Amino acid sequence: MAALTSIFIFSFFLSLMSTEAQYAHYGGTNYGHYSESCPNVEEMVKSSVQFFIDADSTLAPALLRLHFHDCFVNGCDGSVLLEGPGREMTSPANFGLRGFEVVAATKARVEAMCPGVVSCADILALAARDAVVLTNGPSWDVPLGRLDGYRSVAADAMSLPSPNEPVSVLRSKFAAKGLSTEDLVALSGAHTIGQASCQFFSYRLYNYRSTGTSDPSLERSSLRELQSICPASSSSALAALDKGSKDVWDNMYYKNIIAGNGLLESDAELFADGSTRGLVSLYARSGNDFGVAFARSMVKLSNVGVRTHANGGDGEIRRLCQVPNF
Repeated sequence: MAALTSIFIFSFFLSLMSTEAQYAHYGGTNYGHYSESCPNVEEMVKSSVQFFIDADSTLAPALLRLHFHDCFVNGCDGSVLLEGPGREMTSPANFGLRGFEVVAATKARVEAMCPGVVSCADILALAARDAVVLTNGPSWDVPLGRLDGYRSVAADAMSLPSPNEPVSVLRSKFAAKGLSTEDLVALSGAHTIGQASCQFFSYRLYNYRSTGTSDPSLERSSLRELQSICPASSSSALAALDKGSKDVWDNMYYKNIIAGNGLLESDAELFADGSTRGLVSLYARSGNDFGVAFARSMVKLSNVGVRTHANGGDGEIRRLCQVPNF
């Protein structure tokens, strides 16, 4: 696995040589943004994330999901971290989000060394990258310089992609954020780690599309296993997003989809739909291609709708990630 990870990283940096110019000032973020104002920020974030993940490995996929949910709603501005009634984190679409304590603790450590310098949005972007690396996934340079946003409204989060939406809708939602079909398929590969609550897929086990029966595309042994985990009366249990490989970064997610073992309907649809089937097949064959594509897509995702001083964005550097400064 270590050798495979090295291939992921090496191939990505070869790719980065030809694309770094494109991303050097993507949306106003840039590489080395804190090289003078807080030169040790990446090391501080990495060691903090490692401390938490060593204690609880399920925080790795949680941090990755937290970053995705932040970026997809009004851009990567740390708005999902704001606490209070009616905030994004209270939306049903954000049910089960975790990892807030990791970001808050990391922010406190960074503030002690570099007060008022590093945004919560940047810390979350770095934490997501480090979480992937700590599960033996690829690494990438994270352009920095985001400001933390002021707006955080629960209703806005209802625009997040849903696990029961068809590929056509998912492609449209990604396109609205400047993300391509390749980004959709590559970023869906984040499901190579982590678990999902039964409430997001149990309808596939018992009442698929109101038929009163199971989804015929589910492999039969997987169906029986999932029904044992998620009885019809239960919605709180958890099942692996990537059957047999939920704790380690690899390309089994795509192999499982092809074999009929995709947990979420949106995962299964990636192979059923002609516009995405080829990419699923490619990443199932080549973990290297998946690693390179995922890293590239994460750079794009982390620059969706960013607010920076360079682009005149309206935002701040929060002292606490949970509340605005005013």
